[in-house]
Amino acid sequence: MLTFQDILEAKERLRGIAHQTPVVTSRQVNELTGGEVFFKAENLQRAGAFKFRGAYNKLASLSEEERRGGVLAYSSGNHAQAVALASRLFGIPAAIVMPADAPRIKVEATRGYGAEVIFYDRYTENRVEIGERLCRERGLTLVPPYDDYQVMAGAGTAILELMEEVPGLDDLVICCSGCGLIAGSAVAARALAPEITIYGVEPETGNDTLLSLRQGERVEIPVPRTIADGLAVATPGRLTFPIVRELVNDILLVSDRELMGTIRFILERMKLLVEPSGAAAAAVLNQRLQTRGRRIGVILSGGNVDPTALAGYLRAE
Repeated sequence: MLTFQDILEAKERLRGIAHQTPVVTSRQVNELTGGEVFFKAENLQRAGAFKFRGAYNKLASLSEEERRGGVLAYSSGNHAQAVALASRLFGIPAAIVMPADAPRIKVEATRGYGAEVIFYDRYTENRVEIGERLCRERGLTLVPPYDDYQVMAGAGTAILELMEEVPGLDDLVICCSGCGLIAGSAVAARALAPEITIYGVEPETGNDTLLSLRQGERVEIPVPRTIADGLAVATPGRLTFPIVRELVNDILLVSDRELMGTIRFILERMKLLVEPSGAAAAAVLNQRLQTRGRRIGVILSGGNVDPTALAGYLRAE
């Protein structure tokens, strides 16, 4: 199981490597919500998302022999870039399995860090099967996007930083797909503030975690179609879900239209660029939870958005 000690150790490995991203506030957000909202700007993290924390922590935990053999990851984009950058820092080869419809900006960034990109069709092919086959054939070590304790521990350091900087939070709002971020965050948060309320956020069409919590076991849905490409998974992770089931209070759903509105609001009013998958703030701004009189921490988990798609989001009514 993932422990708070794992997260503390990850924090030490990341010291001086990962950015300690800023916590920002907005007077207008506070007026709209009636609470105090604190945004952890992981969109300003290296490689543009919190994923760098988990990827680097995982690679740092590998043996020298495993590193020499190279690594493989599968990802829609942010984990791809994170593993590519971390691999470059360690000087090891990396192959990344990415969906053919991944945002161009994420593909180009992954290649720019020196990784090999291998495409697949997310609607007809299974990335896990492709990844496992390539690991066997090439002797590579898999770096999962979320279903790994070292990856979760690295991700959990973002909440650790937030709660150390802003004590006394009542609620946390965190996006979830495979649930690596929210699982690591929940372990860190419960260790520091056992009574805190933890909310996950999913797109309406990608509600696999909500359905799984209701059933008490992992539920698989068809691959969701949503602008939040980083949240388009069919089921929570095998390792992450038990943590979510035990420590997370509820899952909130937001629409693609609400995500677009949140992206516009944060860019126009706060001067921060967040991608759809990183717009957990949509749940706060669209009143999915009680905010009045509450101190709320929100993870802005990524900022890698394709410029063409962004133009569409900004035009949408």
